[in-house]
Amino acid sequence: MASGLKTIGKTCVFIDGSSLYSTSRNLNFDVDYKKLLEYLERETGSLVRTYYYAAIVDTDDYSPLKPLTDWLSYNGYSLVTKTAREFTDATGKRRVKGNMDIEIAIDMMEMAPHVDNMIIFTGDSDFRRAVEAVQRQGVSVTAVSSRETSPPLIGDDLRRQVDHFVDLHDISKHFIRATDKRDSHPNGRYNDTSFDRSEAQVLPASRNSGPIRM
Repeated sequence: MASGLKTIGKTCVFIDGSSLYSTSRNLNFDVDYKKLLEYLERETGSLVRTYYYAAIVDTDDYSPLKPLTDWLSYNGYSLVTKTAREFTDATGKRRVKGNMDIEIAIDMMEMAPHVDNMIIFTGDSDFRRAVEAVQRQGVSVTAVSSRETSPPLIGDDLRRQVDHFVDLHDISKHFIRATDKRDSHPNGRYNDTSFDRSEAQVLPASRNSGPIRM
């Protein structure tokens, strides 16, 4: 297991927003996304692009994700979103259908010819085949998730496939958000939307992406 995200050469980062939120929540800290991007820029040899993926409920009500996604899109992240469907299950609990697995996998395949390294913030073993595919193109892949949670949030199949695994717990000190700024910081915390990944449907994605830095 690697202790940091040091890479040599061109690097692209893929952040599964719901996965990073769930993992940091289980580790009892909030992410400062400004500090996270600064950390990634320091650690990587040449940061080509940092993608952030989020499924957003499309309702007339105010979305708690909007302040975060707005801030990210104006501050160095390439934002990829799609509409998620909200419903109430048989027990009366609010649920949301929507994950970004296909969008992430497609972007990984598209970026593989342009980079030497990929860093994926997810523990989902569904990405094992996508990781294997970009590795065949000569890309080194690092997964960021955690074994410190109970149960561990890094899937065993994914951990075996990637070239390096970094525990979010070990690097979190570089981008923990100060708790006294919880209500006012532009990198605002957002509510848990209880994604049911096993039943998620894929809807068209919308993108706000800057130019690739080659």
